[in-house]
Amino acid sequence: MEKKENTMKNTRKKIPLFKNEDQEREFWSKNSPLDYMDIDSVEQGALPNLKPTMRSISIRLPEHMLEQLKILAHKKDIPYQSLVKLFLGREILMERRAVESP
Repeated sequence: MEKKENTMKNTRKKIPLFKNEDQEREFWSKNSPLDYMDIDSVEQGALPNLKPTMRSISIRLPEHMLEQLKILAHKKDIPYQSLVKLFLGREILMERRAVESP
């Protein structure tokens, strides 16, 4: 598969053609992509299919608390683990805002 010349709109320099990945890797190890693009025309991209990295943890909860979580989750028709993540996420956000506020 032949590589075509890669250029972006309003580039300052043209990106050269590369014969192989080694040549391209060598080029980018010595050059900044910022020299080859117009920073003012850069738009923030969206990654809609990107999934956050998850890590499994164990947590000990009092039985009554776990039962209450399960009841609430059932009423909301979601798994109780998802409800715990929602609660933790909200609390973390509130705490961060409280810490960051003057």
